[in-house]
Amino acid sequence: MPRNKAIILLSAGHACVDVYQGSVAALVPFFAAERAYGYAAVSGIVLAASLLSSVAQPLFGALTDRWAMPWLLPSSTILGGLGIGLGGLFDSYALTLAFVAVSGIGVAAYHPEAARVARIASGGRHTAMGWFSLGGNIGFAAAPVLVAAAMATGGLRMSPLLVVPALAGSVLCLPVLRALTKSARTGGSSADVVDADDWRSFTKLSLAVVFRSIVFVGLSTFVSLYAQQRAGGGTTTGSAALFLLYLGGAVGTLLGSRLAGRWDRVTVVRRSYLATIGAVAGVVFVPGPAFFAFVLLAAVGLYLPFSLQITLAQDYLPTRVGTASGVTLGLTVSIGGLASPVLGTVADHTSLQTALLPLIVLPVLCWLTIRSLREPGSQTAEEDRIPHDGVKLTDSRR
Repeated sequence: MPRNKAIILLSAGHACVDVYQGSVAALVPFFAAERAYGYAAVSGIVLAASLLSSVAQPLFGALTDRWAMPWLLPSSTILGGLGIGLGGLFDSYALTLAFVAVSGIGVAAYHPEAARVARIASGGRHTAMGWFSLGGNIGFAAAPVLVAAAMATGGLRMSPLLVVPALAGSVLCLPVLRALTKSARTGGSSADVVDADDWRSFTKLSLAVVFRSIVFVGLSTFVSLYAQQRAGGGTTTGSAALFLLYLGGAVGTLLGSRLAGRWDRVTVVRRSYLATIGAVAGVVFVPGPAFFAFVLLAAVGLYLPFSLQITLAQDYLPTRVGTASGVTLGLTVSIGGLASPVLGTVADHTSLQTALLPLIVLPVLCWLTIRSLREPGSQTAEEDRIPHDGVKLTDSRR
């Protein structure tokens, strides 16, 4: 299978899965409106999606370092969709938390193996990984639209309609998995000499991703409610703000992989976090229509480093690609969800603006953490690299 076709299919499948990460935050205004949940209650739902995922993704990553498990792609996609689809059916808060947690496990199982397969399909190119990551951002961006459309037909009881993207995503990945299996059977595997794992750099990078994830998850959890305060309007205004947040993430991801061709990845990551400081401050303090512009800018700044951090992590741990992917895509990102109840509790006792103030400082911590990092190894042969554990698909030059 040509590389470009494989990446497109994987990117589309990634979009279908990350609809369910975005759906949790997109459902927040509807839980608040139909069930009168407070800030702490709705942030608890976000926590339920993140808590098990934060532990599960590194475990799945470690497993995929030992054994290839491509069957996880379709099965985990279905599991993620079922959890969200059933989460809105029951009035019980405990059942809602349980189903959302099941969805989080499905998302956790998907990402490490999907990132490993994408690295194989891309031949190790971080530009191709940028397209793979873009698919996830598109899924995030589509989530508020899909959720709003489903809720418009009958409220939370129509949440089973949200299973449809999972069905599509489970089918999209199958041609790529068949191509990988066929290539492996015909002797298409390869093992390259790789550098030693750089755990110190990987740890610093992971810490920066933790700080970044707290900012993004905090914004995605509360921006729909905050938009109603800063710009007026109801749930439609909140859905528009959340859509811009996710759309900016998609733009930032694609732009980041392009900028890495001009500068090295570490430089792009550093400069992105510096630019994010002012954008997040604008979200917190600027009212009116300009609020939406700062939401878009903050999302772009937070997602410029996203796909670059994945490939950096994989290059810092070249013998543990699954673990690197599981931590960067899973544990560190999910920790952001653990901070949401804290922000929600502060908002319940003070104001939502006060709760969001710490988010301005965290991009500074990101920059301080990564300012001593260096680009791992030589990138001169980036286009022709084969991952250490991978099967190289038939090349199709762009």
